[in-house]
Parts: sequence; structure tokens; C-alpha cells
Amino acid sequence: MNWNAKPILAIRLGAMGDVIHALPAVASLKKSFPLQRLVWAVAPKWIPLLEGNPYVDEILPFQRRNWTQVSESWKRLRRVQPDLAVDFQGLVQSALVGRAAAARCFVGLDGQLAREWAASLLYNKTVHAVGPHRVQRCLQLAEAAGAKVLTEEAWIPAGSPEGELPTIPFVLTNPFAGWISKQWPLEFYDQLGALLVAEGYALVANVPEARAGELCRFRNLHPHVSSLAGLIDATRKAAAVIGVDSGPLHLAAALHKRGVAIYGPTDPAQTGPYRSALKVLRADNVRNSYKREDEIHPSMKIISVEMVADALRASELVNS
Repeated sequence: MNWNAKPILAIRLGAMGDVIHALPAVASLKKSFPLQRLVWAVAPKWIPLLEGNPYVDEILPFQRRNWTQVSESWKRLRRVQPDLAVDFQGLVQSALVGRAAAARCFVGLDGQLAREWAASLLYNKTVHAVGPHRVQRCLQLAEAAGAKVLTEEAWIPAGSPEGELPTIPFVLTNPFAGWISKQWPLEFYDQLGALLVAEGYALVANVPEARAGELCRFRNLHPHVSSLAGLIDATRKAAAVIGVDSGPLHLAAALHKRGVAIYGPTDPAQTGPYRSALKVLRADNVRNSYKREDEIHPSMKIISVEMVADALRASELVNS
């Protein structure tokens, strides 16, 4: 497929884990069409995940807080003039981004798979990706757009040191998630931290500054406050990672870290750590749910501190 050397527009505005899941597909597009300029439309918050990426020629910040920002973003989109756009998000908002760019060919998921079925009405080529994982669905979108050179690797920047990290080996966690039902109880982390200290490891909890105060009552958690660049750096340095279904876990998976992924209501087959050394722990017979609930799901509490500690020991805590 020849796109006459005009740009390719990749659309994945957020969130963190979803941007990471789209990285291999976007790399596949660039590898398949090396002469085309690859432009990625993304929310400014997630730009540090893309900076320096050898498969992305231009990062287009899509800002949407007010009408002035949206108008400026629309103007930047119109200047791209892509022949091909691929929506990896499947929302009406992301589909409108592609329409604003006026791509000749606009590819996205069909109405059964798009997160908002109405988004599929805005594409001129729809794909029924079989998945099941989000990484696989993104790759199938890229393939439907003409990509022939496919890769499953996600390029991650180096990050930069921020905050204080222990001088001894440490296990890294980010205990918070996009909604509370996916979280593991904070007191469980503290109990796990006590076990790790006895074995010569610290348990580091990377958190945003606004939530650092929630850890003050725990003696066995080492708070690490940083930006996204600092999280990337800390993840690279960690001996192992413990995570729930959230962006920091998918970052660890992309960096091939060992450790434990704790799952409850969300389906690891769709949003688990993709082809990773991370051990997934999930209770039996849990019904899949993506409802944004404000209480920790009962299935998360079934995963005990001892289960996580045993899984960490089995992973030998460190990368091979």
C-alpha cells in the first residue's frame, strides 16, 4: 500500500497503560512505512512515554481542557494532512480527532469492539480484531492499515532520576489505580513490606505528590514521589515490581521486569501484562467487570500477602 509519502497519524490520547499497549502497533506502522512521517496525537500528560521514540517523528499534543485548547489542537491536526489515520482508542472523541485531520483512509475498530460503538461510524475502514489482548488488537489494526512488518516490542524511554530511592535492592509498586475496585488494600502492602525487609529488600511505593500523605501511617513502605519520567527510571532500577491493572504495571511488563501482577475484576487476557515475566495472581471464578467502583473489589482481598510473597520468591526477585 503506497501512501505517497504523506504522514501517518496514530491516535491514542491516553491513558498510560493504553498508550503503552499501542506502542508495538505504532512501531509496526513506522517499520512498514519508513518513508512516511509518523505523527502521534496524545494527551500532553503522556508525552514523556513517547519522547525520543525512534518510531515517532512528531508528537502532537491534543489538549482539551477548554475550547481555546481544542481549537488550537484542531488547527495542528489539519496541518498534518495524513493519507492514513489509525484510531487505537475507539472513542467518539478519538474518532473525531481523526476526522478533524481529514485522513483519506481512517481505520478503527468496528462497532462491536470500539469502546464507544458510535466511534465506528466515523471510520471508513473498520476492523473486527480478535485479540483478545489490547496489544494484539492494536497490532491487528496496524495490519489492517497495511503494516507488513510487525513487532511486539514497546520502546520505552530511559526516564530520569527523581526522588529518593533506597540504597539496598528494592521492589517497586504503585498501589493506586484508575479506579478503586482494581486496588489491593494498602495495609497488605505494609505487611508485605515487613516480610521483604526481613529478606533484605525495601518496598518502594511510587505515588504522585498529591497522594503521598496516604502512606504516612505505614512503617514498611518507602514513599517515592516523582513524575512519569521518575517512575520510568525507578522501574528500570527495581529488582522486581508488584502491580495492579494500571499503567505502572504495563510499564513494568514492557520493560520485561519480574514480579507479581494482582488482578481482580478486570480480565488479564485483555489487559494483563503482555507476554511478560510477571506472575499474574487472580482468584478463581471472578466475573469480569470494568465498572469504575469506589470500593476495593472482594476478589482483590482474596489475594493474600503470603501469596504475593511466595510469588516474588519464585521469581527470585531479580531479572535474569
